[in-house]
Amino acid sequence: MSNPEERDHKKLGKELELFTFSDTVGKGLPLWLPKGAAIRRELERFIVDEEIKRGYQHVRTPDIAKLDLYKKSGHYPYYKDGMYAPIVIDDEEFMLRPMTCPHHFELYLSKPRSYRDLPMRIAELAQLYRYEQSGELMGLQRTRTFCLSDAHIICKNEEEAVEEIGKALDLIEYANNIFGLKPGEDYWYRLSLGDRNNTEKYYKDDAGWDKAEDLLRKHMQSRGVKFTEAENEAAFYGPKIDVQMKNANGKEDTAFTVQYDLSSPQRFELDYIGEDGQKHRAFVVHRSSIGAMERLMAFLIEKYAGAFPLWLSPVQVKVLPIGEGHFDYARKVHERLMQEGIRSELDESNESLGKKIRNAKTEKVFYTVVIGDSEVSENKVTVEGRESKLGTMPVDEFISKLKEEIKRRG
Repeated sequence: MSNPEERDHKKLGKELELFTFSDTVGKGLPLWLPKGAAIRRELERFIVDEEIKRGYQHVRTPDIAKLDLYKKSGHYPYYKDGMYAPIVIDDEEFMLRPMTCPHHFELYLSKPRSYRDLPMRIAELAQLYRYEQSGELMGLQRTRTFCLSDAHIICKNEEEAVEEIGKALDLIEYANNIFGLKPGEDYWYRLSLGDRNNTEKYYKDDAGWDKAEDLLRKHMQSRGVKFTEAENEAAFYGPKIDVQMKNANGKEDTAFTVQYDLSSPQRFELDYIGEDGQKHRAFVVHRSSIGAMERLMAFLIEKYAGAFPLWLSPVQVKVLPIGEGHFDYARKVHERLMQEGIRSELDESNESLGKKIRNAKTEKVFYTVVIGDSEVSENKVTVEGRESKLGTMPVDEFISKLKEEIKRRG
């Protein structure tokens, strides 16, 4: 399926019933249908489990906060155009959050921290809200609300911050490899730099910017990966390493990012007690491991042309009884698969077997299980994969094969 239109996530999302939009709900606000939500759930479980293994502490913070919080962080006014208008509650102004950083810094400040607590990796799957111009909205690629795999790493010193940037990039590369994304082909790196003269857009600290950009540049060189440099693409608080991808129509977008923060440690007084018993100012790294779920889904739908690998397939198995006499056994097989945590659907329609198989192929189901007289009498199933026929086997054998394949995330 090399035709970009055939791969377009907006077209496939509708055909495969993954997500929808409603003018009554509002522009740029996706509604996830059960099949799309199933894929998202797998992606969320995958990244949360992987991050916890790597020493991240997962937290939950509110989707709304007082406007004062964003004034303290500097997002307001720097980022004002990308934020929704304040909401007045009891004479106080609140904002729907466009990012999680200030929430995580306040969480860090909830008690005194020691050098022994650092690096502290605070992570969250965070629902964010940003005002995108109507003309900029594009399927799941650009929305007005999205869920970000976000984290903020509080470090003791510059060396530790650079080390954590390296580990964040390792995680991004690990996840990309699982998704079958290849460096240089499916994604590439960009070092995004600030403009010292643009104090309206960037935090003022010339020496800090020079040092931070140099640290990131040297780190990328030490990794031995190709990267481009882009002027005026940094965050307002510091330079960043962006992981860029292109959609089916050739438009480039930032998928994942790792950022060095010059301003927040100062604004929030992010301190820790050092080995010497004195207060020291911490260093901060922002990173998104698999980016916004919405944007990642758009890339993956287009990458796989809707034919997801088994672990991500919204329907992993479709059970197809040939006739009514096979319904009882087919139901038992379907229920058993569901009990084992396998996403199964049962086709009890009156269609011919040929039509049922064609429908399953159109829906890009990974495995179809055909049940007729011999399968019922032998307590077996006949299995056909998207790529190959597996033949007839006992249900237990099929289930253990499925579980092994799902676990591998091949």
